[in-house]
Amino acid sequence: MAAEHILIVDDEPAIQSALRGVLEDEGYRVSAVGSGQDALASLGDEAPDLVFLDIWMPGMDGLDTLAEIRKVRADATVVMISGHATIETAVKATRLGAYDFIEKPLSLEKTLLTVTRALEHARLERENATLRERLAERSEIIGGSPVMRALREQIATAAPSNGRVLIQGENGCGKELVARAIHALSARREHPFTEVNCAAIPEELIESELFGHEKGAFTGAVARRRGRFELADHGTLFLDEIGDMSVKTQAKVLRALEEQAFERVGGRETIKVDVRVIAASNRDLLALIREGRFRDDLYYRLNVIPIEVPPLRERKDDIPALIDHFIALFCAENGKRIKTVSGEALAYFLAHDWPGNVRELRNMVERLVIMAPRDVIGSEDLPAPVRPKPETAGEGEPRDRSLREARDNFERVYIVAELRANEWNVTRTAERLGIERSHLYRKIKAYGITPPR
Repeated sequence: MAAEHILIVDDEPAIQSALRGVLEDEGYRVSAVGSGQDALASLGDEAPDLVFLDIWMPGMDGLDTLAEIRKVRADATVVMISGHATIETAVKATRLGAYDFIEKPLSLEKTLLTVTRALEHARLERENATLRERLAERSEIIGGSPVMRALREQIATAAPSNGRVLIQGENGCGKELVARAIHALSARREHPFTEVNCAAIPEELIESELFGHEKGAFTGAVARRRGRFELADHGTLFLDEIGDMSVKTQAKVLRALEEQAFERVGGRETIKVDVRVIAASNRDLLALIREGRFRDDLYYRLNVIPIEVPPLRERKDDIPALIDHFIALFCAENGKRIKTVSGEALAYFLAHDWPGNVRELRNMVERLVIMAPRDVIGSEDLPAPVRPKPETAGEGEPRDRSLREARDNFERVYIVAELRANEWNVTRTAERLGIERSHLYRKIKAYGITPPR
């Protein structure tokens, strides 16, 4: 790992030399300049991990230099140094974004402690920024279809409140994405988003997972453990697949929701928390209530703000945008040049019903990015069931539609794909398809194809 780089900005050669010697002895890589102008110039060459900046310098003083540094690099970690600073100066430096302020003559112990703390602060800031970026990526809702616009409006309305949300939809349609988007737009976004998959945790462990346990509470409990409710304090707790939770655990969750308090397993201390709960299920909870497998009082507690996530087959207009998003993602992850999808291949994507929803589409695109040999993914690259083999397609299966209906449906989505690829220019699309412009117009009218607004 490369040594961390520290820049010293001071017009006194003796201070530069003394600081450089101390810091290099500790293993840091050090550079030094004598003016604010030189400091700004050096930022363009290599961004330092930490800047020591003298306040009193001829020409551009330290406060002006600090202001300019923050314009160039808003995340810069700067420690101000001065031999005769006032409280007013220190306050101004802090307001301009300085991390700390130390006085001359420099104490060796104080200087090294400040360096350690400042670099740790910078590291944490970078980690937090990275986590926020990842959260933003993971909460990005792709698609401009009417149902997705309506979903985004629901999310924007629900997010600022503290109301509990119940998200329902098929497997793979993006329920967790919706939960993360609600958290990212809420006042709790700086606090944890904690997820529990109720279907993946055995019944005998779910209570401990949710509420934690005390040492010795059961065999294997060798130390106290905090549960997900406690870890999500001031943030959001996402209870995924809530329909798979046992009735016994449901009762304890209901109490925790009502009182915002609970006891750890094997404990007597009541722990108070401030948690917003978002639940999700791919099952019909009302049917489970009728069967006695889900508590109606818990259902009504959770179902304050209901949100239904549509399956992919009901928003096929979003498929091209989703494909573009996943191609960019997986090409970057795998170090490949950006690939594109041919019009014929896109038509097959649009014709498929995607029973596994967005998750199935994502997995398919990842597979094609890795395995397709050319930069353009063609129909010949598509595996079944996206492109059924001609000799076996439909054999032994009931046909819900005639061959002509299937052909017409394919032709329609193929034309839409080519129109989109040519930015809805009918003349260019007709040339690409090898048909007369008037013939394409008749097809567009017959199939009821309308360009996007």
